[in-house]
Formats: sequence, C-alpha cells, structure tokens
Amino acid sequence: MQSTRMVNARSETVDEKPAYKAAFKSRRCLIPVDAFYEWFETDKISEKTKKPLKQPFAFRPTDGSSLALAGLYEVWKGKSLAEDDPAALLWSYTILTTTATDEIGRIHDRTPMAIGADEWEQWLDPTVKDPDDVKALMRPPTGLEIYAVSTAVNDVRRNNGPHLLDPLPAS
Repeated sequence: MQSTRMVNARSETVDEKPAYKAAFKSRRCLIPVDAFYEWFETDKISEKTKKPLKQPFAFRPTDGSSLALAGLYEVWKGKSLAEDDPAALLWSYTILTTTATDEIGRIHDRTPMAIGADEWEQWLDPTVKDPDDVKALMRPPTGLEIYAVSTAVNDVRRNNGPHLLDPLPAS
C-alpha cells in the first residue's frame, strides 16, 4: 500500500489545513518519548551523493524524565484487505511542530511541541474544540540536553536500542 507520510504538522496552521483540521478538533494524542533526534547539515560533502552530510543530534530532558509530544491521530481503512479484517484499520499519527528559536534552532529550524503533565487531560479531551484554547496547551520543550549521536540512528531497519542515545565521544 502506498500512502503519503505526514510525520509533522505545523502547529501555527494545523487548525486551518484540511489534512489536520478535523483531527485537531477531536483526535489529539500524546506521544511519549525519552528523546528525539534532529539532523544538522554539515560542511562535509558525501562522496557518494555529492550532498552535504547530516549529523544527528539527540535532545532529551536533562532531568531524565520523558516528554509528551503533542500529536494528532487518524484511523484509516486499508484498501488491500477485506473490510471485515481487523488488520484493515490502520492507525497513524503526526507530531505538531513549531519554529525553533532557542538552542534547538541552531541544529534544526523546527521543534516538536510538548504538553505539560498538568495539561494532558485537557489536551486529550475531545470536547475542548476552540483552536486558541488547544494551541495554548502546546509549548516547545525546555530543559533539554543536546548532543551529537552516531549516524546509526539513520538506519532504523537495522539499528534499534538504547545505545543510539549514547553521546559521540568528544573529538
């Protein structure tokens, strides 16, 4: 099955875009993460692709806690399976992002939005529909440790595990 993967949605316009408008009103979710990655475009050029190499960086709370990222979800019917097949229902989600203006912005121009633990219930409440009220719950994450990690994070098919969060040795 082929589909468009809309991994991120701009929080600034999410309530206006047809792809997200309905989900923003009533299908909000929390995406728990220990960390997230962003890639910084370096001055080095790949001999293979002739494009700039990108260095991945990990962003995680300095206090060792987790983050709850602001997300939206959809449920789709897969077209390749029988309608009564339980596997015909496909679940997908998108992470809401905003412009990164702090230390994250030095690495990447966008950052995920987070929801504070004291506001989870309100974020998940489908009866809260006013876009301004909902948007007021989202904030860029703060108190993050930022460091370079191995490019092994680029290949999720072959690499998985907590070692992917290990900082690169200082050079």
